Amino acid sequence: MLSVSASAAALKGDPAHGEELYEECSGCHSMTENVIGPRHCGVVGRKAGSVKDYPSYTDVMKDSGITWTHDKLDEFLASPLSYLSGTAMGFVGIGDAQHRADVIAFLEKAGSDPATCASVPK
Repeated sequence: MLSVSASAAALKGDPAHGEELYEECSGCHSMTENVIGPRHCGVVGRKAGSVKDYPSYTDVMKDSGITWTHDKLDEFLASPLSYLSGTAMGFVGIGDAQHRADVIAFLEKAGSDPATCASVPK
């Protein structure tokens, strides 16, 4: 018997619900500005640890070689601390695969255009 675990990659995300869920991220992240964590505008498709004006990346993040694809974001957001041991992101993760899919859909919809990103929550 095969066991299949749900992943956000297999689910259709709802960007509107993802925007609501993103509010939880806004204590440390913004779409347009670096806060405690780096800005998220353009995160999908960006190399991890590469926001040039964000000085606080750990070496683990900078040296990870990760490009934030839908699948990599899904894996990371499920459990950041176990996915990338040594990351400074002190967040337990999003256990619900549908919620991860929704947040990722929101980030994808926001894209990398600063004008578009400025219209979403800071």
